[in-house]
Amino acid sequence: MTAWKYIEYGLSCLLFRFRGHDLQLFTKSPAFKDLPGPTFDVDCPECGPSGSIMRISHTQLGQSAHPHLTWTNSPFLDVKEYLLVVEDADAPLPKPICHALFYSIAAYRTEIKAEDIEPVDFEAKEKKLKGGFRWVPNLRGKHYGGPKPLLGHGPHRYFYQLVALREALAVDRLGPDPTRETVAEAINGKVAGWGVWVGVFERKWE
Repeated sequence: MTAWKYIEYGLSCLLFRFRGHDLQLFTKSPAFKDLPGPTFDVDCPECGPSGSIMRISHTQLGQSAHPHLTWTNSPFLDVKEYLLVVEDADAPLPKPICHALFYSIAAYRTEIKAEDIEPVDFEAKEKKLKGGFRWVPNLRGKHYGGPKPLLGHGPHRYFYQLVALREALAVDRLGPDPTRETVAEAINGKVAGWGVWVGVFERKWE
């Protein structure tokens, strides 16, 4: 047991009540004022229904593999493209931690697999993934980071929020370095519906 683990566990005890930032999730931004709840289901065949425990392979303790997500949208929704935002609502910070933001996801897609989110060229100026969509760097400057909550901080909920847009985002208007905030602003008036799958993971003191 290293000294850092004792320090990390001590921080977890001090910050244990700092969690539950649900009202600051991406899908609570002004673009969703007319859609307060999900309009379609998002599932994870690997883990189970929303609220299921995530596999070690999905976390930073394993391969940080993106979970396999599937969805079936309403045929009455006019969807031009999707975007996916992954956030930890229970991080002991003033707002959720954004683990990933993928956009320009083709309207014909009904699933996202781990291999889809591999960067075509991580160093390239144009940030594209093998699934054909784009990514916004997270806090670590990466395209994606799996769960790794503080040791002993209790279960953390990871919200995989899939947003259906009735109008495709103008990539040139977003600029070369879009952020979570600029994307949230850009989708105002464009949200056709949304769904969410929540994965749960906890690092216990063992």
